[in-house]
Amino acid sequence: MSAIAQFRVERGILVTGGAGYIGSHAVLALKDAGWKVCVIDNLVTGFAWAVPEGVPFYEGDIADSALVARIIAEQNVGAILHFAGSVVVPESVSDPLNYYSNNTVKSRALIESAVTGGVKHFIFSSTAATYGTPETEGPITETTPQKPINPYGTSKLMTEWMLRDVASAHDFNYCALRYFNVAGADPQGRTGQSTAGATHLIKVAVEAALGKRRSVAVFGTDFDTPDGTGVRDYIHVSDLAQAHVLALEALIDEPDQSHFLNCGYGHGYSVLEVLDAVDRVTNMQIERQFSGRRAGDPASLTADSRAIRSRFGWTPRHDDLDTIVTHALAWERYLSQRLR
Repeated sequence: MSAIAQFRVERGILVTGGAGYIGSHAVLALKDAGWKVCVIDNLVTGFAWAVPEGVPFYEGDIADSALVARIIAEQNVGAILHFAGSVVVPESVSDPLNYYSNNTVKSRALIESAVTGGVKHFIFSSTAATYGTPETEGPITETTPQKPINPYGTSKLMTEWMLRDVASAHDFNYCALRYFNVAGADPQGRTGQSTAGATHLIKVAVEAALGKRRSVAVFGTDFDTPDGTGVRDYIHVSDLAQAHVLALEALIDEPDQSHFLNCGYGHGYSVLEVLDAVDRVTNMQIERQFSGRRAGDPASLTADSRAIRSRFGWTPRHDDLDTIVTHALAWERYLSQRLR
């Protein structure tokens, strides 16, 4: 029996923030692949109903070391996928201490619980925000200097540093996955982005298409891009979840190796292209409110994703803007019915 197969039979996987947007998709991907999964979430932005039936769920905080120790023991946890945290950039600027608490201090507590509990594998939900505003044009590689320009990016980078240092000092390896713009929903309609007041463009756009918002704001029309609006790399959340499963297998298979990898498709779409896609999928016209640039917004941010493709054999299945929008729209319609 291979190391991965034996681990799958014997050990559990703890997903922090597993009742949230990306975390709930990772839970489904792990469960679909036959892993034993359990979830901890404080439900500040997550939803207990997003945790699949049969998956052990613990409501609580990742900084509660006694609770995390109990989960590790009860579920025989051998690996942690860490999604819990705060993710809104403007909010991090207005309330930096909360972000350093949620994303850095609490991550430190979780990492300590992992080491103390004998958990040797750790996958971290990081972000392209650790790169800040790149000084050179073109797709961002993993060796692009990390110079975050907001507390959100800094709080995540500090956790990457902790993982690096812990891996040097203990029998422990990790993978930090640096997300670009995550969008879409589970193709089977089992989960999706459910947080009220979300700021993700595709989420906002499909809400507008269903009458939940009056319009969509377009910040800046004078960027050095083909249509003047900012370009971003949008990755389907289910492809991202699959990347986590592959990362888990890699950590188990090569316990002396750690990784930090970009998660994106390697190409981008402008704000107007995204809104055009939503118009196309819904056969309607979303109202657009144009305004000036936001401070610190770069013209284009796309991932060089060659490393994760070659190291993990990651092959995206949903690299199509209309598909991403279609899945996001289907989930938004489900939410509308659920909340009636």
